[in-house]
Amino acid sequence: MALRVAVQMDPIQSINIEGDSTFAMMLEAQARGHQLWHYHVRHLSMHAGRVIAHAQPVTVRREFGNHFTLGETVELDLERDADVVLMRQDPPFDMAYITATHILQHIHPKTLVVNDPEHVRNAPEKLFVLRFPELMPETLVSSDVREIRKFRAKHGDIVLKPLFGNGGAGVFHLRPDDPNLNSLLEMFTERSREPLMVQQYLPSVRQGDKRVILVDGEAMGAINRVPAEGESRSNMHVGGRPEPTTLTEREKEICRIIGPELRARGLIFVGIDVIGGHLTEINVTSPTGLQELARFDGVHLEKAIWDAIEARRR
Repeated sequence: MALRVAVQMDPIQSINIEGDSTFAMMLEAQARGHQLWHYHVRHLSMHAGRVIAHAQPVTVRREFGNHFTLGETVELDLERDADVVLMRQDPPFDMAYITATHILQHIHPKTLVVNDPEHVRNAPEKLFVLRFPELMPETLVSSDVREIRKFRAKHGDIVLKPLFGNGGAGVFHLRPDDPNLNSLLEMFTERSREPLMVQQYLPSVRQGDKRVILVDGEAMGAINRVPAEGESRSNMHVGGRPEPTTLTEREKEICRIIGPELRARGLIFVGIDVIGGHLTEINVTSPTGLQELARFDGVHLEKAIWDAIEARRR
């Protein structure tokens, strides 16, 4: 069953073909005979009830410096001319991102949008996870300086995170004797009106922050991301080292608890983050980790993702 697939992503020219999960998904789609188009979210429009993208047909290959060929730009009616839209642009989860989910919601599910745009909008990484407090480290979401200071007085060792950031940007670990809390709160307040996420620091992050990949609500693989020396963040964007791993019984339990909710919301490709048996994030916007998992375990979960997509298009 050949599908017409429009991929909404960051410019393909700039991706790392050894680490980019969208690239792995495109290679698999192409191998299955699906037709691919590429467009940037800036080229998504809605007019007179039609959702339009100025897109280019694309072929991909695993060749450094020669990993894609783009054709001539066409005006693609995403309801009429596409069967699937992969919404894969990177966050930040800002008003531009939210607007794109509203636009794409007009064509879903006639054109299948992966992940479901309504539920992507309603499940931002650091807020959706709050539905499962029993699985998390103690967490505060607040703009109130009094509440943040009270939380720090209780826990001493804390982590501050921007609520809608990504890739570890703007994440700070404050030890009990760190005098910079007020300065950091002033900086965050000047930059944004958004609340902060404040979490109890988990020393077990030194052993790694596990990324578990779920496909259609089922846990299918994991990698461990170990922080670089002198760094508290384990994100690969900031030097975290991926390594092979397996799931503990606690991690399997976490996946069994959240899996039905993910499936019910049409969240086909999800990456959760687990530190020391505690769920810290549920990533639904543009999760990664496919290529690292394939290198370590020989498991190509892009195949399972496309199996799930094709099952919905039958």
